[in-house]
Amino acid sequence: MTPSDVTRGKTPLLARTRSEPRAASGRSTDRAFLAMLAHNGYSHVRQLGGKWVGLLRFNFTVGLVVGLDGGGYDRRYCFEFAEDAIQSLDAWDGHDHPGGPWIKCKGAGIDLLNPSLS
Repeated sequence: MTPSDVTRGKTPLLARTRSEPRAASGRSTDRAFLAMLAHNGYSHVRQLGGKWVGLLRFNFTVGLVVGLDGGGYDRRYCFEFAEDAIQSLDAWDGHDHPGGPWIKCKGAGIDLLNPSLS
């Protein structure tokens, strides 16, 4: 079974992006990094604003995860629905906060409620 074969609900959480993610430099270490992310459940992985981003299913939310590297990530935006996370990621340029109905932004020293929802 490949990551693209796994689905949850209506939206495949591990579906491939419009084009298969490619490492910026094409080095084998980048390919290994992308393979590790896919193996650990990340989908829709790409580079935005100079950082690796992707989606990951958590217990009760779908996280738009920012700043992925071999040691973890910088922050994540929690969405209730996968469809909203995918749409926000597709529309986002990687700067500031993504649009859409994210509930909370979490990370080291970050615990921010979405100001547009208050």
